[in-house]
Amino acid sequence: MHFKTIAAAAAALAFVWTSAPGSSQAADCEMDRPIVFAGLDWDSNSFHVALAQFIMKNGYGCEVDTIPGSTIPMLNGMSRGDIDVTMEMWVDNVKAAWDKALASGKVVDLGINFPDAVQGWFVPKYLTEGADAPAKGLKSVADLPKFKEVFKDPEEPEKGRFYNCIAGWGCEVINTKKMNAYGLNDTYVNFRPGTGAALAAVIESSIKRKKPIVFYYWGPTWVLGKVGDQVRMLDEPAYDKAIWDAMMAEKEEAKVMKAVAYPLVPVTIATNSEFNEKAPKLVAFLKKYETTNAVVSKALAYMQDTGGTAEEAAINFLKTQQSLWSKWVPSDIAAKVEAAL
Repeated sequence: MHFKTIAAAAAALAFVWTSAPGSSQAADCEMDRPIVFAGLDWDSNSFHVALAQFIMKNGYGCEVDTIPGSTIPMLNGMSRGDIDVTMEMWVDNVKAAWDKALASGKVVDLGINFPDAVQGWFVPKYLTEGADAPAKGLKSVADLPKFKEVFKDPEEPEKGRFYNCIAGWGCEVINTKKMNAYGLNDTYVNFRPGTGAALAAVIESSIKRKKPIVFYYWGPTWVLGKVGDQVRMLDEPAYDKAIWDAMMAEKEEAKVMKAVAYPLVPVTIATNSEFNEKAPKLVAFLKKYETTNAVVSKALAYMQDTGGTAEEAAINFLKTQQSLWSKWVPSDIAAKVEAAL
């Protein structure tokens, strides 16, 4: 074996050994226990968790763990101290709960992860464009009642079917409030798929087969990355903060009489107060961690196209986006991360 190859192998083995639990490098971690991340059940969060965990594990010598769950339970867990880090806090979707947690001093906002998340209700263009399009003229949520037959629900055929988020997601509550405000409950079934994967699957398969579907979705996601040019977002009343805040504050969906479009929102990173106090170096890393809708969508497209895991997408990102992520950490940490790749 060539001397350089032997040296490289030895260096790699040495790095693995010093990164192992109980090693001197692991002892360098500011936390003497695994750092627990919120395993929110959608792909972009999984990518961010895998990326941050790889850097913490290999750069800072920390042990990491993940607890799976949906937004509200994970926020409650972070307030209790069971969850250390949430990589995607969609504050506008859970504003009341977030404001309460923030006011309690039990959670801390570490800043923006990506500033340009998009959300809305979509329909395929093949339903609305062309002389023979079955939903020609459908441009806004106000038009939906006229086209309920196009989106016929298989279980309640007298109504159309709107594909909402899954129960437990903040967007499910918002969309349910919107349905009442837009007067759609008499003409559409508010359908919640069982999982996020099921929602993505029905959107992709419907568009692939050119079937009718009206659905909520958000970006960055591989779904909009793959079908974004084939769908259009339905118009809603323009975003108005006063109306939005009133809608969010109302606890009973049936009492919401006005709704507006989703804002273009920043998605933040959050932590519990104990972690914020005990791990200043890790907190400094998370405060500098920032991506964009486009960057994340590219990572998610990689996952979808290759069938790869979030961990594999994180490694690909670290290999191909060194100029971006190296700004998040000191040079010595960046060197350790690169050595682990």
